[in-house]
Amino acid sequence: MARRGPRWYFSFRSPYSWMAYRDLTGSHPDVAERIEWLPFWEPDESAQDHLERNDIALPYVAMSKEKHLYILQDVRRLARARGLEMVWPVDPAPRWEVSHLAYLAADELGAGRKFIDETYRARWELGEDISDPETMGRIGKTLGLDPLVLAGAHQDPQIRERGLAALSSLHRDGVFGVPFFISGFDKFWGVDRLPDFVGTVRAHLDRHTVKED
Repeated sequence: MARRGPRWYFSFRSPYSWMAYRDLTGSHPDVAERIEWLPFWEPDESAQDHLERNDIALPYVAMSKEKHLYILQDVRRLARARGLEMVWPVDPAPRWEVSHLAYLAADELGAGRKFIDETYRARWELGEDISDPETMGRIGKTLGLDPLVLAGAHQDPQIRERGLAALSSLHRDGVFGVPFFISGFDKFWGVDRLPDFVGTVRAHLDRHTVKED
């Protein structure tokens, strides 16, 4: 199998992924433009059945009360350090495929990055429910896309096929959490590992530039 280029896995559910996104695009835009962006989410029952039939197991980490309270404290601390205003969202009935499959639909239409920006803002700055298809439709309208396409992406068979391919990629890359960065054989997990990933990617790009010269 051909060696893939540098890439990172993100999730709209994770506040640490949101911060990594802000750091990556705000402080390292050159790297953000040169890497592959891949979504990570917990599959719904239909997708899970498909994955299990193909012997693909995805990681799940139990969330204890203690861990949840720690994350609340830690994320607020990290947000203050970055000067970010955040609203902790309430997820009455989380369906993570709604937003992540809507991202794949937006990406097909050439608006993937803009969709990511709007969805992170909706969830972590406005506290909106991104499991609600109506929220996806509103974001689609904001981006000048057909609201019905984004609102119904989680039910579109072709988009769901792309989603299964994305989840299979998680398995192949051994991803167990987000944000997760990969450059060559080097893997980095967590927002605090982003500078190491950036350094590795830039070193690779520099070596490639020298060879071309």
